[in-house]
Amino acid sequence: MNKSKELIYEIEDQLQFLKLNRMAETLDELFHSKDFLEMDKVSLLSRMIDAEYQDKAAKLFRTHLRDAHLKGAPQEIEKCVDSQDREYLPLDITKTLATLDFIDEGLNVCILGPSDSGKSYLAKALGIEACANHMVVYTHCENFLEEMVSLKEMDYEKYQKKMRSLIKKDLVILDDFLLHSINDEREIKVLHELLEKRSELSRSTIVCSQREPSSWTSMILNDEVAANAIYKRATKHYTVVINPKTE
Repeated sequence: MNKSKELIYEIEDQLQFLKLNRMAETLDELFHSKDFLEMDKVSLLSRMIDAEYQDKAAKLFRTHLRDAHLKGAPQEIEKCVDSQDREYLPLDITKTLATLDFIDEGLNVCILGPSDSGKSYLAKALGIEACANHMVVYTHCENFLEEMVSLKEMDYEKYQKKMRSLIKKDLVILDDFLLHSINDEREIKVLHELLEKRSELSRSTIVCSQREPSSWTSMILNDEVAANAIYKRATKHYTVVINPKTE
């Protein structure tokens, strides 16, 4: 037994050296449990690996949430269902999106609805779910475009680096899309570049807007060509309409 104990402690030290701390802790817990001698080798190994896996997955999830600017966000996809307050169209669309298959398939989602209808809530809820296994970025469209135009003017190399990073993200969420008119041609070019290149790489983008797509042209410098190109990419796959229910 003393030999076994020495070997267990030696394995624990090796695991800690390899930075597999949760696995080492689990081995120590199991070794001191009354069931240790009855456990088969596969079950013992499975318990140790699962503990380390869950610990690493939780840390990665927290890192993804922070990088996505969704850390601490309370939104839950389970609450995005038809209720006395709102309905989601088409029918069962939130169940379809909750599978996150649209991200793996590189499909875009356009979420439409009036102010306070729950567009941001749904988008953030999907973003939070996606952070478990995907790289996500959530941003307000107007601020994002202003910052990117400024960066492009000041340091084009840094702009390209940031744009490349955004293009490669598994999911980009552009909230408050066209909250105000875009009167700067430079912003239109940035927006088109992002949507175009993400589309080419089959990367998913969620756009949230309280503006009907039919009004987009008038809000994008009345540039029908640019508005049409942006519209086609933003609404190419899924369009979700959230209708608040009034008394």
